[in-house]
Amino acid sequence: MSRTSVLVLRLAGPLQSWGASSRFTRRTTESAPTKSGVVGLLAAAAGVERGDDTRLAPLAALRFGIRIDQPGTRIRDFHTAQHSVTGASMPLSERFYLADAVFVAAVEGDHTLLTGLRDALRVPASPPYLGRRSCPPSEPVDLGLFEDVGLEDVLAGVPWQAAAWYRRRQRTQQTLTVLRETAPDESAAAADVLRDQPVSFDAAHRRHTLRTVVTAVVPTPIPAGPGSTQDTHDPFAALDVLEDESA
Repeated sequence: MSRTSVLVLRLAGPLQSWGASSRFTRRTTESAPTKSGVVGLLAAAAGVERGDDTRLAPLAALRFGIRIDQPGTRIRDFHTAQHSVTGASMPLSERFYLADAVFVAAVEGDHTLLTGLRDALRVPASPPYLGRRSCPPSEPVDLGLFEDVGLEDVLAGVPWQAAAWYRRRQRTQQTLTVLRETAPDESAAAADVLRDQPVSFDAAHRRHTLRTVVTAVVPTPIPAGPGSTQDTHDPFAALDVLEDESA
């Protein structure tokens, strides 16, 4: 039997957008990263072509979970464009984003596959982005590969990744929300069903199927210690000082 490990990612940036459905000129975002979006990030880093469903399948089969460390704020942008050939104005569209959000994403599966994906994230074939190409991560996304531990334990134990300014404002926060796929031996009776299981990223016929998602809460872990990415330079620290002085 192959070894099972968990690869953990930190998804943080000025803007993120994780659309599960789009209708005409309205492009929405979910409140947390989608599996198709995170698998797409991993596939791009590993150099998997959009139409290569054979190479995509093992990535899509990984068990997936998200922890909401900093929910961010939903914002709306109006988007204009012109036809590249005729120059005619295209219809005005609405695009929604999450600003200042931080998530911990985890995928569980074969140790050898995840080792390759971790290496790909460190030297990606294509740059990673947080749902849309206009949303690059603010820091490296790789948080490490954990062996001999389950998805649930990793999502409960990885240090709180929220920004320092957010942690200061949420000193009494006791729990974090986790959205994870059901385990093979777990009942799906209380789970939600989402059409977010990627089958093909082929631009001509993208396909997704259903997956089951359990919502749970975990005690807020201790924050990452000194030397972590969020404890280096905090551009909002000066604003916090001004806010305290004006109180």
